[in-house]
Amino acid sequence: MKLLSLLIEILIILGVIIKNIEAEKHSKKQKERNVTTQVSVNELKQFLSHILERRKLIKVIYQRENALGKKKIQRKLRIKGIQNKDISKRNTNHLRKQPKQNFTDEGDQLFKMGIKILQQSKSQKQKAQAYVFFAKAADMGNMKAMEKMADALLFGNFGMQNITAAIQLYESLAKEGSYKAQNALGFLSSYGIGMEYNQAKALIYYTFGSAGGSMMSQMILGYRYLSGINVLQNCEVALNHYKKVADYIADKLEKSEGIPVEKVRLTERPENLSSNSEILDWDIYQYYKFLAERGDVQIQVSLGQLHLIGRKGLDQDYYKALYYFLKAAKAGSANAMAFIGKMYLEGNAAAPQNNATAFKYFSMAASKGNAIGLHGLGLLYFYGKGVPVNYAEALKYFQKAAEKGWPNAQFQLGFMYYSGSGVWKDYKLAFKYFYLASQSGQPLAIYYLAEMYATGTGVLRSCRTAVELYKGVCELGHWAEKFLTAYFAYKDGDIDSSLVQYALLAEMGYEVAQSNSAFILESKKAKILEKEKMYPMALLLWNRAAIQGNAFARVKIGDYHYYGYGTKKDYQTAATHYSIAADKYHSAQAMFNLAYMYEHGLGIAKDIHLARRLYDMAAQTSPDAHIPVFFALMKLETMHLLQDILFFNFTMRWKWMKLDNTLGPYWDLFVIGLIVAVLVFLLRNRYG
Repeated sequence: MKLLSLLIEILIILGVIIKNIEAEKHSKKQKERNVTTQVSVNELKQFLSHILERRKLIKVIYQRENALGKKKIQRKLRIKGIQNKDISKRNTNHLRKQPKQNFTDEGDQLFKMGIKILQQSKSQKQKAQAYVFFAKAADMGNMKAMEKMADALLFGNFGMQNITAAIQLYESLAKEGSYKAQNALGFLSSYGIGMEYNQAKALIYYTFGSAGGSMMSQMILGYRYLSGINVLQNCEVALNHYKKVADYIADKLEKSEGIPVEKVRLTERPENLSSNSEILDWDIYQYYKFLAERGDVQIQVSLGQLHLIGRKGLDQDYYKALYYFLKAAKAGSANAMAFIGKMYLEGNAAAPQNNATAFKYFSMAASKGNAIGLHGLGLLYFYGKGVPVNYAEALKYFQKAAEKGWPNAQFQLGFMYYSGSGVWKDYKLAFKYFYLASQSGQPLAIYYLAEMYATGTGVLRSCRTAVELYKGVCELGHWAEKFLTAYFAYKDGDIDSSLVQYALLAEMGYEVAQSNSAFILESKKAKILEKEKMYPMALLLWNRAAIQGNAFARVKIGDYHYYGYGTKKDYQTAATHYSIAADKYHSAQAMFNLAYMYEHGLGIAKDIHLARRLYDMAAQTSPDAHIPVFFALMKLETMHLLQDILFFNFTMRWKWMKLDNTLGPYWDLFVIGLIVAVLVFLLRNRYG
């Protein structure tokens, strides 16, 4: 026993030592990353200070050169006697292009290098290096690089947020026809961040941005027309905008599977937020790695999946994904075999595209009855990859996988019946399978359901349903990646950077971003907006989130009207919002607040019985409400008892005055004697 306890103590000590060493290494790496990033940021700031000055100088040079050019042309024309206007126009345009051409090629090369580094980068140091290339390219007048730098200044990438400089760059770019700049200026105008709060101007910028091809502007306009924000509510116009974005997203989803984005709610309790299931904590990740190395097959598959698509805050890493899948496959995991097949089918750096290898692993998984493996074989036969096209075989495998509940197989069946690929077109069956797949969140199934509702194909046409479905697809766009960067900025204490990113997503119609933006504004920690504007803007965002079905936001609107935050105190309106939250969403907080208002008659008629009932309902709805409800009921009952005692004293005094007059001054002694006699009589009968 002593030996066993000694061994346990040694293991515990070793575990602590290993953890401390790993923590020291992690903190050392973090410090190195911070130093290298800071160096890169200083480099970036040096370039940025030159960009705006350079653009001003270039404009002056162009003006001077144009003036000189015109004089030379006029002189030549006088000598030669040529009066052809077309020739003079061509020469003027040529002179305009000459100064720009010197920078264009080098600027383009630098921009492409920056993009390449950004796509391949994993660490902050590498990403900062990419922005050094963008800064150099922007300094040479490259428009795309300037857009990147303007975005970096707006969103505070690498701690270099400068709203004023960003606006200057955006305004300069907007004049040159940049749709991204138009969208950014619309966003800043709609919130009054660094610019005048002007919704009309914002709408104009968004309109120009969408006309230029900005998917973000299209999405913002779609949301505005859907909700009637500063425009007349118009479902058909919203449908038109959302469809354009959804088509763009669906095209990308057909080429590669979409990456789900973790949307952390800042309104969660602090203890839940710190251990949020949406983001994998570093220590937990290390623990999972330890379990995976020890041979936990389920953890190996999970880590492989996380690295395959880059989920829960982890970087996408095909090599790590393949490593974990191979370990699990050797241990006999059918899921791991299927995922290896998927990697070889799609092709990547770790697993180059190979149909034969994909077929081998899919077959191994399918032989074990694995749904992903069956679906994989169906795809190979459907598209004729490594095997001849065979719709009958594809249908057979898709049906088997769909029966096991695999949403991708359900979608493929729906698509076969929708397009008539190898089967007769059957829109009812197509709708059935699309609907089944959509319940698991399969994005392409949602897209095709939206298409069916938008055109009335196989189902009764419904503009509203189509728009809601298209909206769901649009929210899978690459811009949703800002949810992660915004969350990490908030966690690191960079509130302004976090707010700008959440606010842009909120403008695009993301309910979680609307709640998060309102939450940050409510805290009054942000510095990019004046303090007196924060509560009204937060109320606006809570309202938009509430309309989209957020119960917490609905309660918040009630609170704002109750206390007069960002609006006038209005108990009646507060009670209305609490009632909606209580009746529609069964919110315990709303029930409690409403009970208090009934108890005191605030904005509604006083009703003690209804107050009691609502307090009880709040306690039944949420365990967290038990203690506050207990104290509230204690207070209510105490106050009620005191009122009853006071009322009793008053009524008894009045009655005693009447008895004194009828029975005499000693009537009370007579009553006491009567009570004693009755008690004696009862006791005798009991024991007799």
